[in-house]
Amino acid sequence: MKLRSLILSAVLPAAASAAPMQLADYMALSGPAPDAHVAYGPAPSQYAELFLPQGAGPFPVAVLVHGGCWTAKFGGITQLRNMAGALRARGIAVWNVEYRRVDEAGGGYPGMYQDMHAALDTLRAQAGAHRLDLGRVVAVGHSAGGQLVQWIAGRERIPAGSVLHRQQMLPVRAVVSLGGLADLRRERELIKASCGRDTPELAGTPSQDRPDVYADTNAAELMPNGSHTILVTGELDTISPPRVAHDYAARAQAAGDRAEVVILPGASHYDEVAATSPAWPQVLGAIERALAQSKPAAPAATAAASPKAP
Repeated sequence: MKLRSLILSAVLPAAASAAPMQLADYMALSGPAPDAHVAYGPAPSQYAELFLPQGAGPFPVAVLVHGGCWTAKFGGITQLRNMAGALRARGIAVWNVEYRRVDEAGGGYPGMYQDMHAALDTLRAQAGAHRLDLGRVVAVGHSAGGQLVQWIAGRERIPAGSVLHRQQMLPVRAVVSLGGLADLRRERELIKASCGRDTPELAGTPSQDRPDVYADTNAAELMPNGSHTILVTGELDTISPPRVAHDYAARAQAAGDRAEVVILPGASHYDEVAATSPAWPQVLGAIERALAQSKPAAPAATAAASPKAP
């Protein structure tokens, strides 16, 4: 059955009184140490941090994927510990994922996407030992990480001839994208202006065997996939402005998937990931609402400059 999409602009009557966070504020974010550090590959950046709530479980899981303009320059996993600690306190287990970025050996295409596969495979392998409920999983990504979690939702539609194609994988249908830049084809000029990244770095180069580099990398073209995506964007976000969220939601609606847009009043690109920000209650609400609706649906058919900031 075709899913109906809801585009919701959730703006509070009065903007938050605190000043919007800047890049320096974001870089200063930190949080508690994880309960476990789990490698999913041999490279230094191929690992995830596990945060476990108190109690017997089983626990719902938030998979966090940091941003940083797909580079190592702007941190990422350390800053997302701020969110991870807050989610753990709410009884949500957190799988905080590091990955190889475009300025690291093996990063970019296809390594960055293969890291998402491997990180989720390892999460599935760890679930029994840590009382994780894989029937309640939400993928939460910020900026570049938003692109990756939106891609995760459509993995089953990757063409069979792609090096990124997989037969068996953990389905993730609930996605919260925080200032994500997911439509690599339509937003390539914005991605260049905001992050200084070119298409070959994120999607590879065309070849005779792979003439369309977006066929296995562009989340916007891996729909419908049965997902429910909540696109959360700061009203003052200049890296991924609200227009980007509304455009993606409209495209998801046209494909038959569900999408919502939540605009955070008075918030910047960095307030989106800070549990210390006045915007946090709305971000937390989106994550918890996505978890409540995260039971997997039936899989969709398989389809043949200098960076500003994270």
